[in-house]
Amino acid sequence: MAVALPVACTLLVSACSSDSGKGDDALQIVADPVAATAALSPAPTASPAGTVLPAGHVTALAADPASRVLAVALDEPPAVLLYRLDDPSGTPGRVSVPGPVEHLSIGGGTVLASMPGKGEVASISLAGGQTTVAVPGQPADAIGDGGRTVVAVRDRKAVDVYQDGKLLRSISGGLYSADELARSGSKTVLLDRLRNAVFLVDVDGGSVDEGLRAGDGATNLVADSFGRVLVTDTRGGALLAFSTDPLLLRQMYPVPGGIYGIAYDAPRHLAWVTLTGSNEVVAFDVRGGEPVEKFRFPTVRQPNSVAVDDRTGKVYVGSATGEGIQVIQP
Repeated sequence: MAVALPVACTLLVSACSSDSGKGDDALQIVADPVAATAALSPAPTASPAGTVLPAGHVTALAADPASRVLAVALDEPPAVLLYRLDDPSGTPGRVSVPGPVEHLSIGGGTVLASMPGKGEVASISLAGGQTTVAVPGQPADAIGDGGRTVVAVRDRKAVDVYQDGKLLRSISGGLYSADELARSGSKTVLLDRLRNAVFLVDVDGGSVDEGLRAGDGATNLVADSFGRVLVTDTRGGALLAFSTDPLLLRQMYPVPGGIYGIAYDAPRHLAWVTLTGSNEVVAFDVRGGEPVEKFRFPTVRQPNSVAVDDRTGKVYVGSATGEGIQVIQP
């Protein structure tokens, strides 16, 4: 039986440590770290649950219950599809973008599409129109922060802050890479896949603050309703929960099967995670002292991305091998 390990890890490291001497880093236990990636999926042994909408290779998903839009990034050719959550089988709007999108975020009537290979972040208005911001380096993720856009720049090991298309500040220190961002209350949390750690980032003060090791190979994160961020430890096979005030590892729950993508249903307190090694998506109730499994469904092959509609609880899973977008009503 899987058992969560309640922990309050305090292995914090100053973010001003040097990039040299990685083998001596308290957050990284190998001399030459390699970022974890999704486990390759075998051929499915069960039919996907729910319905499957035809689509190309899906690289990212994001759902916005307020605007009732599901944004889907495809890479061949690069585009963002805009589906209506209330009628996902309808013909989506299609917005061409300059390059493959790694992450999508959506809110306030705007979709942010990060394209590290092109050094750009596209801002797509749901009312129509698109602008792009050129970001020096590889922008791996971007989130809205009031009137600002906060961008994780992987190769420059930095967090850039933009407003009206202009760079306000670049924040760095102690990072090996900058890969994904989440906003938990007033806290901004950065996932560094190469250093295998999460960090608090003071966006207003312009500093990378304390960091904490995130399992054996963290890949994705999302904020929950309890002032925490939930992290998929793909290499270690676990779902991690970190409080953000203070930054502490509170839970480490074993999840075999190649845990990778993650989305959060706030009204139902469900963390949905994809298992690319077994072609499944699983929902855990995260209200208690340890996660409790509530749902488990077979998926399309290579389910790297997942999103959830908070209003209906409907779950969307994207296939990275071109087998479509799966729609599940639990």
